[in-house]
Formats: sequence, structure tokens, C-alpha cells
Amino acid sequence: MAADKPNRKAAARKKRLTEAIEALIALQFGPKQRNEIAAYTVLASLDIQADATWAEARAPLRGITPIIDFIATAYGNRYAPNTRETIRDDAVKFFVEEGLLLRNPDDPNRPTNSGKTVYQIEPTALALFRTFGTGKWAPALARYLVSREGLKHEIARKRDLARVPVTLPDGSKVALSPGGQNPLIKAIIEQFSPAFAPGGVVLYIGDTENKFVHLESAGMAALGVTLDSAAKIPDVIVHHRAKNWLLLIEAVTSAGPVDGKRRKELKNLFAGCKAGLVFVTAFENRRTMQTFVSHIAWESEVWIAEDPDHMIHFNGDRFLGPYPDVLPKKP
Repeated sequence: MAADKPNRKAAARKKRLTEAIEALIALQFGPKQRNEIAAYTVLASLDIQADATWAEARAPLRGITPIIDFIATAYGNRYAPNTRETIRDDAVKFFVEEGLLLRNPDDPNRPTNSGKTVYQIEPTALALFRTFGTGKWAPALARYLVSREGLKHEIARKRDLARVPVTLPDGSKVALSPGGQNPLIKAIIEQFSPAFAPGGVVLYIGDTENKFVHLESAGMAALGVTLDSAAKIPDVIVHHRAKNWLLLIEAVTSAGPVDGKRRKELKNLFAGCKAGLVFVTAFENRRTMQTFVSHIAWESEVWIAEDPDHMIHFNGDRFLGPYPDVLPKKP
């Protein structure tokens, strides 16, 4: 009898996996979202052990690593660490887009790239999965499929409410993902730029969700600049047209000031620019700046959002302007 236990356990695991795939097929997901990895992801998101029933499904908050750990513990399938990207991109990310999973429902302002990011089954989907294998499944599935688009719109609406709205100098709007350094980026564009680069044009804004959330390609091209998506681009780029300066601004909340190494990188990245380069590190407050002050490059500027009318100039013979080594070359 003891020898039958592993066989029964394996059979139970296989049965649950097969059922999860059947459920995803019924939910009309494509091949990549109804394969083994996707099915295991759903089982982990519902906290369903191999010997549990679908009626026992729950809605834990789980990140990618805890999902992988659950699959290994509950189903004996150990995925390699490099599988994280596959689970995130082919399963979790798509399920979030389709409203099956919610991202950071416990803290909508958590940055997209936070190591604390968690996912949770959407409540209506949870209620649906609890009916799987019963006579209630078919009518519940039909109702869910009819209402799914409405659910997605409502989830998107709530997600948008948490986004950071930014007004550009020309009055147009950009919405950044919540949390992280984006409130500081908002301050850079709405406070720093009008004060220290009046009439300037915001040519680029980077976001953790979308690296090119705002890009003025024509303005960049006119200055002889082409941005490669693989390059480490500063968080904000502003063209001060009146003085023909290109302000390269790093928003720092936890890392990434313009130190000597970064200044050299930016100088090389914008080597062909037809405008003079100005290197700026922006902080939310003095306390944050104190953490990085010993690393800040000479011949660069510092702006602090809590003191928006002032700037700190790190040495040199001029205030807020390009130095001879980064002036545009004369034809």
C-alpha cells in the first residue's frame, strides 16, 4: 500500500494540472497562456494543492518567486531561476492584462519594478474557479466571458487612478506608472524645468513600465541625437532652447546620481549633440542627497524638490551651463 502513495500523489498532481489547462482553454486563452507553466501559475495563484478541491481555492498575494516555490512544493516541478522571466512574461503579465490577476492590489502605488511586487486572483475569477467540476461551472463561465471586457475596463480605470499625471510645458499630459521615482520626475518637469529652463522642451521621459513613455524624436534628431533602446538613458531630457543647452537629468530616490562614471557615460552617449550638455541630479529632499553627496560629479548640478527655487552647483567657473568639454563642436 505504501508504494501506491507516490503513484496516487503523482496522479492527483497530473489531474489538477490537466483540469487547470482545461479551465484556461474554456476561458479562451491562447496557446502560451494555457500550457503547463500557465496552468501551474493559475494553481499557485489559487493556492490549490493537488489533493484539494477547486471549491477550496483561495486568493493569496504571491510574487514570481513564491509562485515558483509553490509549484515546486505542491507539484514537485522545480523550475530553474531563469524561468522567472517566462512565468512573468508569458503567464503572469498576460493574465494581468486580461484581468485574471491583479498586480499589487495591496498597494497600487508600489513601483512596477519593485522586488515586492505581488499578484492576486481577481475576485470574480476566484468565484468562477471555485465552481470548476460542478454543474455551476458552465453557466458561471458564460456569465464571466460576457462580463470580462467590462471587468478589464474597471481594473484599467482603477489602475489609471493610481498613475502619476504629469503636465508638460506645452500643456499636454503624460501618465507615469505609480510610485518609485515618478513623483520626483513629475516635480522635475512641472517645477524644475519652468524655473531653470524656461521655454524648454521636454524631449524624453523614461518610465519603468515604458522606457519611452514620452519621446520627441524630431526634436532629438534636430540636435543630432538618436536614442538606442539598449542605452542607459537619463530619466528626463530637456532642451533649453533659449541657450541651446540639453539638460540630462537623473531622478534619484534610491540609486543613480550623476557621478564621475555616469557623467562620462552621458558625455559619450550624447557626443554628437548640437547643444551643450548640462548634467543634473534631482533629489526629493536633502536627506536623500546626503546619502549620495560624496559621489556627485564635479561640473554637474543638483536640484532638490523640497527646495525647488534653489540649485547646488558643484564647482566650475559658471552656474548651470555646459562646460568646454561638452560644448557642441563648431562646423
